[in-house]
Amino acid sequence: MRTATLVSTLIAAFVAGPALADDAKSDADYIKAALSAAPSAIAKDAAVVRMAGDGTMQTLRKGSNGFTCLIMGTDKMCNDTNSMEFLHAMMKKEPPPNKVGISYMLAGDVGASNTDPFATGKTADNHWIVTGPHIMVFGPPAKALGYTEAKDPDPGKPYMMWADTPYEHAMVPVGPPPK
Repeated sequence: MRTATLVSTLIAAFVAGPALADDAKSDADYIKAALSAAPSAIAKDAAVVRMAGDGTMQTLRKGSNGFTCLIMGTDKMCNDTNSMEFLHAMMKKEPPPNKVGISYMLAGDVGASNTDPFATGKTADNHWIVTGPHIMVFGPPAKALGYTEAKDPDPGKPYMMWADTPYEHAMVPVGPPPK
């Protein structure tokens, strides 16, 4: 399955350190938590996948709308096919596709470097940023939005993450940042 392969590659490369998913959660609890990343209109028809400790993917629920929801560490996300292709290219350090992609993270995130797509943790100089509920817009049109490319932007306003890299994308908050 193409989406499962993309998700597997993404998670294996993207997550370093924290647990990939809470294995103690029942499948029903995991599905509910993963789907909380997206608006109900998207979540109702999205696939849900769970990654095991050995990197294998288990499809807990098949989808019909091109979105795949999952939990990476403590971050819940729901990605369309194009955003999965973008993230897959990033993880393989390949040029991203010339497609617009959307990813929902309505539960927010626990943070990432705003300047280094491959950072695995906060350092004194990697401009770590924690964003509340948001969507991400991938692909060339995102760069034309005119959002700030500041290294330490206000996470309550739209900004460009990983500016001046091939993996630059728009971060669009839809709720307040965590305190």
